[in-house]
Amino acid sequence: MTRALISVSDKTGVVAFAQGLADRGIAIMSTGGTLRTLREAGIEAEAVETYTGSPEVMGGRVKTLHPRIHGGILARIPEDPDRGGQADDDDRADLERLGAAAIDLVVCNLYPFARTVAGGADLATAIENIDIGGPSMVRSAAKNHARVTVVCDPDDYGRVLEALERDGTVSATFRRTLAAKAFAHTAHYDGVIAAYLAGEAEVDAADPPLTDQMAAEVRRFPATRTVSLERVTGLRYGENPHQGAAWYRERGLAAGTLAAAQEVGAGGKALSFNNLVDLDAAYDAVREHERPAAAVIKHTNPCGLAVHDELVEAYRRARAGDPVSAFGGIVALNRPCDLATAEVIAETFIECVVAPAFDGEALARLRRKKKLRLVAVGSVPAPRGLTYKRLGGGFVVQDEDATGPGEVDAGRVVTRRAPTAEERAGLDFAWKVCKHVKSNAIVFARGTEVVGVGAGQMSRVQSVAIAGEKAGAKSRGAVMASDAFFPFPDGVEAAAALGITAVVQPGGSVKDDEVIAACDAVEVAMIFTGHRHFRH
Repeated sequence: MTRALISVSDKTGVVAFAQGLADRGIAIMSTGGTLRTLREAGIEAEAVETYTGSPEVMGGRVKTLHPRIHGGILARIPEDPDRGGQADDDDRADLERLGAAAIDLVVCNLYPFARTVAGGADLATAIENIDIGGPSMVRSAAKNHARVTVVCDPDDYGRVLEALERDGTVSATFRRTLAAKAFAHTAHYDGVIAAYLAGEAEVDAADPPLTDQMAAEVRRFPATRTVSLERVTGLRYGENPHQGAAWYRERGLAAGTLAAAQEVGAGGKALSFNNLVDLDAAYDAVREHERPAAAVIKHTNPCGLAVHDELVEAYRRARAGDPVSAFGGIVALNRPCDLATAEVIAETFIECVVAPAFDGEALARLRRKKKLRLVAVGSVPAPRGLTYKRLGGGFVVQDEDATGPGEVDAGRVVTRRAPTAEERAGLDFAWKVCKHVKSNAIVFARGTEVVGVGAGQMSRVQSVAIAGEKAGAKSRGAVMASDAFFPFPDGVEAAAALGITAVVQPGGSVKDDEVIAACDAVEVAMIFTGHRHFRH
């Protein structure tokens, strides 16, 4: 490797990487802001326009689109060791006619188009952030990976320097891996641009013009959408041992998501497909709450969830919600795990714990549990935006069900008796939990503690019965949340017989009047929120 071309938008780590190349005697060419960054750091670099003999034009739109650049990248030089090529594939004569030199390394990442449009940029600004020269160089280098190394991810800088230090070259296998990553990089980039332009074109072509709300809907769900994924790891198997599986993450994923998490306690075996699905459901459930919260999840449903000023007490109460089902469950915390909480978690067999972080003492305590896996997410995640569900031959895509908080306070009291302040607080808590339970979903709560859950039943009254069975004597004086309306009075009648004093539900049944009358007959208070929270 004798010559490198470096032109990056994301300059993370580029100075140290360029210094490592320069220390090995590799000549560096660069452009624009990258060139200034390198020179300010004392790294000698040649301006691309000096090498090409052609100045940057059109405000920087054209600088690397030149035969000496792409010829230097695409040239085949067959006698180079370990670089493939046939005797009749020799482009050195053409390089000489161009006055060009072979470029062995291309370091390039692209204009921040996704970040620009996410920030609300107008169309003209978005267009100027469509990179042309960058993708062209990346694709040229990736195509000619038989000779050229292409790096588009700062995380690979260290690996390339290690290879050069160890072997004096970058192996053919590593070059191919980097080439595949480069094509994935440009494919994702083009997909983001295509989706953006498709949405803008549809909005512009609408007749009559769309309202702001309708335009926002079109932009969220454009005519084309590319989902770009990269593998995190292979999995031992899927939901069942006869199913193969792997774990993928989205490109450009947000911090605080499970796919960006760090496994900090291996527990003797890798996370499974089912562990990951449950971990995601568990962390999703606790992020709804502003105060310290803990959830115990079994098969994606909360079997216990509680909120308390002390995290350890939140966990203790969450586990008490269904101590039998908690055995072998998944625990989620919305605060860093401390030693006191770790001590209580360690009392029970738990499969995995997910939290923003684990302090040193907590980590040491939980690592003594030989089969316990620990996952640190780094922060409580922001809303996810869009969610996807795979169907045969395609996907259904929807906005995240991000509502819930505030819906009880804004709801309509429909019974003669209004909930007390204590009941209303319990209803608000139960309502936040209920949206994380599979439909038909029923949640019984006392204060900020789940005492019974009925999940995934074909009839709502059956879910009520199961929640009551789980809660036992704790049903008396508890409140109830239902993710959808009661089609008949039997559900609230069964709840009242168990001792439920207040109910929150969306309303909207043709038999709402009968359901309200059934509550009034036993002085159960009820709020209609007008919002449904199915989870299938």
